[in-house]
Amino acid sequence: MTTIDLEKTLTRVEDIVREAGAIVRKYHDQTDEIEWKGENDPVTAADKAVNEFLVGRLTAAFPHIGVLAEESKDDLDRLNYDAIWCIDPLDGTKEFIARNGEFSIMVGLALAGEAVLGVAYQPVKDFMYSGIRAQGAWFTTPEGRSRMSVSKISNPQEMRLIVSRSHRNPIVDNIKGALGITRERISGSVGLKCGLIARAEADLYLHPAPGLKEWDTCAPEAILAGAGGQVTDCWGRPFLYNQPDVHRHFGLVASNGEAHTRIISLLIPVLNEQGLTFEHAW
Repeated sequence: MTTIDLEKTLTRVEDIVREAGAIVRKYHDQTDEIEWKGENDPVTAADKAVNEFLVGRLTAAFPHIGVLAEESKDDLDRLNYDAIWCIDPLDGTKEFIARNGEFSIMVGLALAGEAVLGVAYQPVKDFMYSGIRAQGAWFTTPEGRSRMSVSKISNPQEMRLIVSRSHRNPIVDNIKGALGITRERISGSVGLKCGLIARAEADLYLHPAPGLKEWDTCAPEAILAGAGGQVTDCWGRPFLYNQPDVHRHFGLVASNGEAHTRIISLLIPVLNEQGLTFEHAW
């Protein structure tokens, strides 16, 4: 298996992602050039420019690591590597178009199928979330750098749920009822949502639908794991990376880890009521 110095790698990746942030800020001040990859899936010139920059810089700096990037053709060459970059050049493109600041640049590193390192950068605020699985997670702002740690709330009814601004699924309200949750917060970007859980400003994020892919989950998972949290699919299964099919067909649950198993047990009946099962979801 490829040997990687994760601490040195994280420092290098943070620097590269900050450079990408300057590109985003440049496009942020211009009129968008928008294309549509699907009915509800926009892509801008900023997505493409940042994607090209990150792929080029990471490939040059780490030639022994494969690449899976949202705006690059996936020729499956990455399957020849046991370590890959999972790159989302603009997580929250709709938020970027809306100019609400709730979008991030995400770079995750998966090794032997596991998310081990991640960076999610919010360029408008100059907020950076970084993490290494089992080693730690850090929040960096213009004021300084601090270690992140998830909350210790273990009663689902007391948890603060963070929900999507642009992709809220109607099932979420049914899940809130099953868990007894009354408090919620809205945010864009998977990376920013998991970052808020890592900072103990939220406790739980649910994405009970298909649509996510490996580049959406790799960096957030590594960051949240570094802060003591947990990420699985909606049936409690761990995510595997560098798979031929990069889709997350079974949704996502991200939590502070204090009651993850219980949350899954309460979530599954709600999904079953919607006709969604472990064997054939969505």
